Amino acid sequence: MQMIRVRTRMALSACAMLYRSSISGPVRLMTTDTQSIAAKLSSSGLLRSQALIGGKWVDAYDGKTIKVHNPATGEVITDVPCMGGRETNDAISSAYDAFSSWSKLTAAERSKYLRKWYDLIMAHKEELGQLMTLEQGKPLKEAIGEVSYGAGFIEFSAEEGKRIYGDIIPSPSADRRLFVLKQPVGVVGAITPWNFPLAMITRKVGPALACGCTVVIKPSELTPLTALAAAELSIQAGIPPGVVNVVMGNAPDIGDALLASPQVRKITFTGSTRVGKKLMEGAAATVKKVSLELGGNAPCIIFDDADLEVALKGALATKFRNTGQTCVCANRILVQEGIYDKFADAFAKAVQNMKVGDGFTEGVEQGPLINEAAVQKVESFVEEATLKGAKVLVGGKRHSLGMTFYEPTVVTGVNSEMLLAKEEVFGPVAPLLKFKTDEEAIQMANDTNAGLAAYIFSTNIKRAWRVTEALEYGIVGVNEGLVSTEVAPFGGVKQSGLGREGSKYGMDEYLEMKYVCLGSMS
Repeated sequence: MQMIRVRTRMALSACAMLYRSSISGPVRLMTTDTQSIAAKLSSSGLLRSQALIGGKWVDAYDGKTIKVHNPATGEVITDVPCMGGRETNDAISSAYDAFSSWSKLTAAERSKYLRKWYDLIMAHKEELGQLMTLEQGKPLKEAIGEVSYGAGFIEFSAEEGKRIYGDIIPSPSADRRLFVLKQPVGVVGAITPWNFPLAMITRKVGPALACGCTVVIKPSELTPLTALAAAELSIQAGIPPGVVNVVMGNAPDIGDALLASPQVRKITFTGSTRVGKKLMEGAAATVKKVSLELGGNAPCIIFDDADLEVALKGALATKFRNTGQTCVCANRILVQEGIYDKFADAFAKAVQNMKVGDGFTEGVEQGPLINEAAVQKVESFVEEATLKGAKVLVGGKRHSLGMTFYEPTVVTGVNSEMLLAKEEVFGPVAPLLKFKTDEEAIQMANDTNAGLAAYIFSTNIKRAWRVTEALEYGIVGVNEGLVSTEVAPFGGVKQSGLGREGSKYGMDEYLEMKYVCLGSMS
């Protein structure tokens, strides 16, 4: 079959090229602070620099490596294997072999393993948070918060796995009995992004393992260390070899191997819509199940009857979480004309007071962007908006800290024709758009191919319900900016993806339904 190459026009297939855009200038050696943190993590056994295949820590077969950088400083933390198709195929074989025994355990037995894994993650949440800040850049408090959030998916799955029920269907024939069984789909290929290095893994792997599946995880090459640390803790939890495998490196080659293998029965992916479409196309060759959590263009609608304090708090939380680098961040803030100026002024003042810096610094609220390419994208979006008449109230340029830091930014006078309104900026930029009526707000909010998350701020319950039902989004937050939780279904509509993660509904993504017709027996 013709392989689907999940790549950009850049030479992604060459491991040495993977990080050319990650940092600017020469490679930096670790400072004393970074060295001490890395040394502490290494002594704890959580700083792993090899992949996990069949319960063994291994290097790339050709010895190639890629460097993992601290985005706040540009320093190299460590090298990890740059793997490809051969290693991925071995990981698939390992997962396939382990599936026969793992799937036959009772749900209660699998639950005990997952519960132990959850306990270990929570016992090491500070170290995992430090590792995450080191390789991804988010403030330490936020990183530790992600550890608890991510661990919640393991805990929930451990519990919910014991409640996977089949069904008995009343038969139209007296001599027949009709049953529905739910069984694990098989080997799962889980491809995860860099912005939530732990939670995007646990909310896929937790339900997969609870249902009886085994997994091959492909974390982002930008943030593989958190994934490897989580895998180490899965081993300590006693999860058998081959049930959890982790490979990283050449993304197109790894993706091709996962798509081509008939032993992989499901692909679950969080990332860009462009790559998601490629994976969906590639999965068709072997008719795999696919779950996709793709890009968003979240509107945050502030009505003139909103509680201004609640709206400010919610908009700040949903816009600037993780320095604006989440798929559910408010990408467009739509403000009704009656309070537009008042809200813009209060919002700009709050944004101006945000502390930017290295995530290990006390009180920091905004860390760096992930790499130089991310900064250049933000710069180009802001420049395009200002050339078309938008006005920067706060920020609008690189931070004086240098590297990939960008000032938290508020832009007014934005319209629907600007890139800031049409595409995900994935950075700390809040564009404010003005609207008059409810109908106009709904039209503006729905004028996109994306449909992941939306937010409403209003004290009018009738208006809130009417607008919620009219919004073409999989998630709607009403008077709340932080909506993600392991107990609720997370996912989008339109081109924001397929399927749901979290909650009891997310379990079904890893199950097949089998209908059994039992006839009469002598």
